[in-house]
Amino acid sequence: MKQVYKYILLFCIGLWLPWLPDCSTAWAKDFVVVIDPGHGGHDPGAVGRISKEKNINLNVALKLGRLIKNNNDDVKVIFTRSTDVFIPLDRRAEIANDAKADLFISIHTNSVAGSRTVKGASTWTLGLAKSEANLAVAKRENSVILYESDYKTRYAGFNPNSAESYIIFEFMQDKYMSQSVHLASLVQKEFRNTCNRIDRGVHQAGFLVLKASAMPSILVELGFISTPEEEAYLNTEEGLSSLSKGIYRAFLRYKREHEIRINGSSRTVIPQNIEDDTTKAITATPDSSKKDSSSRTSQSQEVKQEQKVEKTVVPLVEPNAATKDEIIFKIQILTSSSSLKSTDKRFKGLKEVEYYQEGGLYKYTYGASADYNKVLRTKRSISTDFKDAFIIAFKEGKKMDVNAAISEFKKNRK
Repeated sequence: MKQVYKYILLFCIGLWLPWLPDCSTAWAKDFVVVIDPGHGGHDPGAVGRISKEKNINLNVALKLGRLIKNNNDDVKVIFTRSTDVFIPLDRRAEIANDAKADLFISIHTNSVAGSRTVKGASTWTLGLAKSEANLAVAKRENSVILYESDYKTRYAGFNPNSAESYIIFEFMQDKYMSQSVHLASLVQKEFRNTCNRIDRGVHQAGFLVLKASAMPSILVELGFISTPEEEAYLNTEEGLSSLSKGIYRAFLRYKREHEIRINGSSRTVIPQNIEDDTTKAITATPDSSKKDSSSRTSQSQEVKQEQKVEKTVVPLVEPNAATKDEIIFKIQILTSSSSLKSTDKRFKGLKEVEYYQEGGLYKYTYGASADYNKVLRTKRSISTDFKDAFIIAFKEGKKMDVNAAISEFKKNRK
């Protein structure tokens, strides 16, 4: 009887085997990216002299989506909107969460009241705004919820125009922060090096649309619609194509690194040249039927490109050595996806800048000291040049919770 059961079991297993998932196909799962064109419908976003933000955002988002779709068979692209319609902020994040997206990219256009000269592109991640300027950007983007009749209930009483409401972002833990900052750094690198835009850097602020998304997420500010020169550029085919290709190249680099980290290898190729699509810029309703094409370089060419070695840079100061159990406070002034020369203009003349590496990023610090009060004074002295600077702490060479470090410092001072 036992022998009969054995044969029955083997027979059943044989029937089910063809239907079981193939564990050898590590590449079977699509990489899912959700592209979110900000604003839309009765929410125009920022308004310039000749255009509205909602249409610029949609133009770039659709171009970016077409580039990804037409050149990456293993990527699934989802738009939060592909036409001129209004989508609530929480619904945008919900779309990404429901799709179990690997990335969320929100496209926006910046604006500054009373200024017609400010220029440049920036990329943002979730976090506490470290300056009034950053808070102003978050307030402007979050004010979208005021178009929703039930926003007080839907967003638990959050008031986008009240600074007090943003306290919630101070203690929030974002497990995707390092990946988000890394992608943001890649985008800014492309904006600076291939799009020839003024680099306004990577910043953090309390964006509701990023807060609700459960994956690495960034919010891109393409330029300033309030500046006539930039608004004109953002309404040209050249400008729209250049910016969309810049974000696309950053996406490819992020995806390639992600695959190597997960699988040990990658099939993603980063072409040296990306052919433009021929779709005309839209004003309200997009024509998504036209296809763009893109030339692919061979895998060998890509490998050669990746293997190019940059010129040796002048090393920055290595992290200070600390005595055992001593806490060292530092001021983090900026983050970069690549190492910087000690003479880099972004340091604004500061000497003895240190760095540490975290999440594949170079994080630059200044003013290291075991005296928290001294570091705090130093931070205030450089706040004009480094508005987003913040204090971090290390113990025995390892980064620690800064609040715990401050408490221990105060305790030891008594």
